[in-house]
Amino acid sequence: MFEYNPDKHYPKETESRSLIRFQDCDPLRHLNNAKYFDYYFNAREDQVPKLYGIEMFDMIKKYQAAWVVYNHNISYVRPAMVGEWVRIMSRILWHDENTVVVEYFMTDDSKRELKNVLWTTLKYVGLEDGKIRTHQGAIADFLKATSDNFDIRQHAITERVKLLKHRLQAED
Repeated sequence: MFEYNPDKHYPKETESRSLIRFQDCDPLRHLNNAKYFDYYFNAREDQVPKLYGIEMFDMIKKYQAAWVVYNHNISYVRPAMVGEWVRIMSRILWHDENTVVVEYFMTDDSKRELKNVLWTTLKYVGLEDGKIRTHQGAIADFLKATSDNFDIRQHAITERVKLLKHRLQAED
């Protein structure tokens, strides 16, 4: 069960390593555009419980609310190829009182080449009535502790792609 601990360090970024599978690729051996979503969501689903001790279904049950997808914004930079090992990173990029933007990005295994960036916007809604709710208590504290607070209202995903490319080059 999720309990926010103000004394605990919560990493802001998750990271997974994954192999691009043949069945997920198009005839050109590129990862199919729609399959990026599966790789991203599976990676985050695997990492969140490990890093934060959170099982999403427990949190949903406890607070009787969940985040539902409102919007996706995706930028294809370089193709991920069949048989290639990739790194998948995710983070809560931004949040406000009822919205969360999760950023996912994929690189080659050495983290030198950016392949793709996805921003997923989610609204926090009640299970019973489907109405938008406000992040409160431990949920709000957790979001503050794990968010980059990158104000997406001031930036486009194209700018973020450039920033991430620059970051990868600087780490090289």
